[in-house]
Amino acid sequence: MVPPRLCLSVAVLLLCFPFAGNAQRGAIPRTASGKPDMNGIWQALGNAHYDIEPHAASAAMAWRPGPVVPVPAKEVVALGAVGAVPSGQGIVVGGQIPYRPEALAKKRENQEHWLERDPEIKCYLPGIPRATYMPLPFQIFQSERATFMAYEYAGAVRNIYLKDPGPPQIDTWMGQSVGTWAADTLVVTTTGFNAETWFDRAGNHHSEAMKVVERFNMLGPDHIQYEATIEDSLTFTRPWTIRLPLYRLVNPDARLGQFKCAEFVEELMYGHLRKVPLKP
Repeated sequence: MVPPRLCLSVAVLLLCFPFAGNAQRGAIPRTASGKPDMNGIWQALGNAHYDIEPHAASAAMAWRPGPVVPVPAKEVVALGAVGAVPSGQGIVVGGQIPYRPEALAKKRENQEHWLERDPEIKCYLPGIPRATYMPLPFQIFQSERATFMAYEYAGAVRNIYLKDPGPPQIDTWMGQSVGTWAADTLVVTTTGFNAETWFDRAGNHHSEAMKVVERFNMLGPDHIQYEATIEDSLTFTRPWTIRLPLYRLVNPDARLGQFKCAEFVEELMYGHLRKVPLKP
């Protein structure tokens, strides 16, 4: 039997703090054709951009051997806590990415060489699905005949074809996306990737054979349940899925900022070509 005092406490909590699921739900905005209207600016919360798998907090993403245990790499020591990694519950359904043994070894090697290899550091396009959960917003433009997504990071964009144009003619950073509707869910299939993008800062990677199937399902006027299933038989033993909510930016002056970061990494990538190199 549940003690009366406990019952009263639970009742008070429910009255004061309504169930979050109910708070998220409401009338879903719809287009003239009755489809969910996803027009707006959206952003993921959490720490998946560090590592999409569950992870504990750590002092840095890059390390070097220390006198007793590894210590942060000299390039990130000056950043202090800013260069540290907060913990995260992960967004991989089931918790772990099903790597093939040789691909897992490459992932660990990527981690060891994060500063040299992570494409985000050099402002390369983030790819899909990484663009969705970076710590910068993106905007969905949706009409009856077209859907377009623009990302604040690096000015990345992608056109969601609503009529399949056929196989991608070349491999690219963002791939080629084709969208269909399954009832109220927008299903986007993306192929034609190169093998250069990562899933996060932890070295999680894929091959050019990757296929991503995303599902955008509105839970309410300001929430989208986002899922992406990844297939890549060259890298993984089976398909696997990530899942996270996306939140609409509801402030009236919400807009995408400019973060075309290529010019911010010129010194990193080309500084060594100066006629008179800068002193270390």
